[in-house]
Amino acid sequence: MALGLSRAKAAKAVPAESAAVVLRPDEIAGIAASIELIPVPLALVGRPDHAVVVAAANRAFRAAGLGNTAGEAPVIVALGDRIATFLAGEAVNDDFTWEFGDAVDCRHFRVTLARRSPASSYCFATLVDHTGELRTARNLRREMITDSLTGLPNRSGFSELLEERIAEGGGARYAVLIIDLDRFSRVNACMGSMAGDELLITLARRLKGALRASDMLARTGGDEFGILLALEESEAEAEQVVRRIQETLATPFRMSDFEIRVSCSIGIAFGSDAVEDSEDLIRHAHFAVKRSKTSGQAEYYQTQALDIAREQFGIETELRRAIENGAMRLTYHPICDLATGQVVAFESLARWTDDHGHEHSPADFIPVAEESGLIVPLGRWAIEEAARTLRSWDVRAGGECGVRVAVNLSAIQLQRDDIAPVVEQALLRNQLAGSRFTLELTESALISDPERVAETMHQLKSLGATLAMDDFGTGYSNLAYLQKLPIDVLKMDRSFVTGMLADRDKVAIVRAILSLAQALGKETTAEGIETNELAQTLAALGCTYGQGFVYAKPLEADEAYAYLVASRA
Repeated sequence: MALGLSRAKAAKAVPAESAAVVLRPDEIAGIAASIELIPVPLALVGRPDHAVVVAAANRAFRAAGLGNTAGEAPVIVALGDRIATFLAGEAVNDDFTWEFGDAVDCRHFRVTLARRSPASSYCFATLVDHTGELRTARNLRREMITDSLTGLPNRSGFSELLEERIAEGGGARYAVLIIDLDRFSRVNACMGSMAGDELLITLARRLKGALRASDMLARTGGDEFGILLALEESEAEAEQVVRRIQETLATPFRMSDFEIRVSCSIGIAFGSDAVEDSEDLIRHAHFAVKRSKTSGQAEYYQTQALDIAREQFGIETELRRAIENGAMRLTYHPICDLATGQVVAFESLARWTDDHGHEHSPADFIPVAEESGLIVPLGRWAIEEAARTLRSWDVRAGGECGVRVAVNLSAIQLQRDDIAPVVEQALLRNQLAGSRFTLELTESALISDPERVAETMHQLKSLGATLAMDDFGTGYSNLAYLQKLPIDVLKMDRSFVTGMLADRDKVAIVRAILSLAQALGKETTAEGIETNELAQTLAALGCTYGQGFVYAKPLEADEAYAYLVASRA
């Protein structure tokens, strides 16, 4: 729509259609209506001398409901001052947006004022209605930030809400809660995705009912919800919300003929002036959720958690490079016969010194290797390196050197890799008999995937390898595994052996383990032997082998061979 506006004391009305001739070509298609405006003398209407009124309006303008007289035209009532200011100035163009109507039925226009020159006594205005486009854009935007299943804000919407809260500042306190449902995948697997969706909808309603009006709930993932809490008094309010959530989840969900009990892990992160990014705060809450999964209770974010995660990520990056570049090495810890004191085997232990000369403890990099999957290439390398070292000792001895080498197998490695062929190829490449190899597994490895582990163990036994259960007595495995699985050696954890002579309870535990092993026909190895007296006592109790600093610390390959030769001299 085009508007002709004048500041002359008197002006002859121009046909409304003529208003279009001064518009830019790209605006003509957007014209909905046109009007011409002339000024009204101050003495006649009691208006400021810069007032403008409608002199003539075309049919499209009137049909648009924008009026055709000074009193009826919302354009003049709302924009008269701005138009008059434009006419009083030197500009020939002015572009702006204008909203007309109430919040429910608001219309949106792009307004362009234009005149031929600063000396012109009138101007034309083009109004292009963008209401439909804006409503469509807003609807699309709403769909983008809303979860279609629950009607709650999704992850993007939650981030926006949090960004707005962070931008407010002002010292107001707030917190982010992340709720991660435990074992939700079992509902989908057992009852189908429709049942899972129904459960999520019902759960969202319950969570909403447990919150205050000022709290914002969002579905931030498949089985994850986020809550933005406004803290009015103290951080203890977050604990109160957590209790209400846990109480509402304590009531089972009834679906078909089933009662489903839902548990969750909850992480809490508090906002502060130091946090400027919503994703940082959400990430902090996720760190707390990870701790909650372990502890079984709601956890608060701790600053050091991010530092630890970054450190572990750095370790992972450097460890990957070390494995690829062959920068790892094995050390060898002697295992001796307690009756004779002779070396019968060496346990191989992975060691890593980074490019900066820093020695990393296995307690630091092995968990990182397991979590990242690097334990598979690391384990393969350890098997091959141990076999190669044993072969080099045989060559130096002019025949079999008379010892075995033990390699530790991770539970993750057993799950993700085909161990038996790896061991077989290492033995073949280095011309070693399977009896020269001992594979050590922990109890956690046995219970992680019993069927797969049992099959792997039988395959290893068919190669002639010895199988040892490491850290026996510290896990939770069923003792029936000792009957079903081809385990040859039980290794008593150092926690039972160290200080045993001064602790009757430890003596009782060691006696029980040794008696069990003897009854089942298993050999035993005691770790952590630090004195000759302890070695003699364990031998008297019936323990077969021992290892510890009383014999030697873990040795480099050449040092281990020299120790072997010296022990037999």
